[in-house]
Amino acid sequence: MALVALLAPPARAAHEAGRCTAPDELTRFSVALPNTARAIRQGRALVIVTIGSSSTAGVGASDPSHAYPAVLAEELRRRWPRLAVTVINKGVSGEMISEVVGRFERDVLPHRPQLVIWQTGSLAVLGAGDVEAYAAAVRQGIGRLKTARMDVVLMDPQFAPRVLARPLHRRVVDALGAAANDTKVAVFRRFAVMQHWVSSGQYKMDEVVSRDGLHLNDVSYGCIARLLADSLAAAARAVPEEQQDPPRRPE
Repeated sequence: MALVALLAPPARAAHEAGRCTAPDELTRFSVALPNTARAIRQGRALVIVTIGSSSTAGVGASDPSHAYPAVLAEELRRRWPRLAVTVINKGVSGEMISEVVGRFERDVLPHRPQLVIWQTGSLAVLGAGDVEAYAAAVRQGIGRLKTARMDVVLMDPQFAPRVLARPLHRRVVDALGAAANDTKVAVFRRFAVMQHWVSSGQYKMDEVVSRDGLHLNDVSYGCIARLLADSLAAAARAVPEEQQDPPRRPE
């Protein structure tokens, strides 16, 4: 009985994990992640850099260990316990896209990650700026990461009251999807996933969004991390070994 108690997850955590679902069509990537797949298959260190603004930094979480990058690292280690997984959080609150892309040289490329998860779009919605210019900057950033032979996953805006209140939100979500499609990178559809939680009755809005009406909380950060880990695992399994990219040459 004591051993069972030690191994069993807390009741709340297990309950939340059970509610944390979304259809495959919302969570599965349409493109491969060859560098990520190779690291997993070869049992080498898997390095992931998460970059973005406050949703990456973890604003709304009770502490840094509940931000999505920290939970993602735990989830990936649970799936591959023999793999050395490192998730480096480079989220900075309040940065616009030009500032984020400007940090790639300092905060992303030196770590030589196999995978970059780039959370973007929320501030573009709230700032009511030029969507075309924003999309062009996204494409520029993707190009820099792909030139460095890194897998890329974009994470689009959150489904939250302050985002929904801005008429621009759908244009930004669609622009991100179009940029990803044109450049052949993956998108984790956070907006659609959270919308599904609310519309299906899995959660009420105030259960997955902080009191500020914008940021996620421990429940939603954890759910996003779990579903993202599932997406990465599925993408890695889907890449035949013969189709994986050759190892990157030192820069």
